[in-house]
Amino acid sequence: MAQMDLELKKAFTEMQINKLETTKKISMIDMKCDMVKTGKQKYSLTEKSTSNLTDDTRVYMSVGRMFLLTDLDSMRNELKAKQDKCDKAIELLEKKKEFLQKSLKDQEDGLRELVQQRKEADVLAK
Repeated sequence: MAQMDLELKKAFTEMQINKLETTKKISMIDMKCDMVKTGKQKYSLTEKSTSNLTDDTRVYMSVGRMFLLTDLDSMRNELKAKQDKCDKAIELLEKKKEFLQKSLKDQEDGLRELVQQRKEADVLAK
């Protein structure tokens, strides 16, 4: 009986540690996702604000610590590419988050199953 209790205690302790680590990872993923969404929104707003400019308007793109003169079409293409990159990053982060949530749920289910087996074994032993 004491052996069963030690196994359950060990399983609960491992699950608590794993749950804390997983929730930290999930919160980090949420923060990264928010940052990427903010960047995407910035690119979208920039694209909207340049949509009413004429093609002969001089536009500058920031590259590092300098600005380069570029044409409007290439700047718009660059903004679209950055938005697509943000979409892919958001999708990847969401998949990671779903995986972590699923693995945590699977571990909780496994622990419930272990507790249920212990209860059934105790009932049969009596």
